[in-house]
Amino acid sequence: MDFSEFEDVAHRLADAAAAATLPHFRSGLAVENKLDGAFDPVTAADRDAERAIRDLIFKAYPDHGLLGEEFGLVKGASAYQWVVDPIDGTRAFVSGVPLWTTIIGLRHEGVPVFGMVDQPYIGDRFWGGAGRAAFRPAHGTQGPGTQGPIRTRACATLADAILMTTFTGLFDPQTELDRYLRVERAVRLVRYSADAYAYCMVAAGQIDLVVESKLEAYDIVGLVPIIEGAGGIITDWQGDPIRDGGTAVAAGDPRVHAETLALLNG
Repeated sequence: MDFSEFEDVAHRLADAAAAATLPHFRSGLAVENKLDGAFDPVTAADRDAERAIRDLIFKAYPDHGLLGEEFGLVKGASAYQWVVDPIDGTRAFVSGVPLWTTIIGLRHEGVPVFGMVDQPYIGDRFWGGAGRAAFRPAHGTQGPGTQGPIRTRACATLADAILMTTFTGLFDPQTELDRYLRVERAVRLVRYSADAYAYCMVAAGQIDLVVESKLEAYDIVGLVPIIEGAGGIITDWQGDPIRDGGTAVAAGDPRVHAETLALLNG
């Protein structure tokens, strides 16, 4: 597939989302809780950004479907469906930590084929599809805003790997936590709380592994093409392709991926 048109549209979507979110960041805006008995925050910034993205998608592709975290599903006549998280990492957003992102994904007949992740406060943007991935950094040796390809890095074993996950509280204590901790004990270094940004660091060759659970489709669809386009591998904990969320193992090197699955599955 030629994704140049989708790539151009996704850049416009990310720009529109940034225009909606940045005025709210570190502004002391009101925070609502979407869950009873737990904390799942949502803000006006989440909703404003998703509205902006939706408006542009339906102007460009009125027959495409769309699934967003805040406003749900709009079925389309096309085989294409956009899957959007306007602010992935709302906990970071409301805490003033600039590791939240906007995730824009595209599925064709249910398969993730293109993705973009934008962090507008820092100014980093990642995207991928059709076997390639790219990064436009805010800062770099080639100058601000200079984009280029990214690749995962080689890592022969978990003992040499850097692992990231959002936080251990997302793992089910009865069925998942002990399995995850086997992996954590095997790696060289563990870092927390980067949400989608962690997957981009795998794609960019900065870290080696992400292990997560309780993901929704809008959390992960846009990340799959970036990881795969950069040469990495991303599956669920059973080693199957990810289509609608659930569990995830994203690794830059297939050896680390295989060792992780072996530990997760005992």
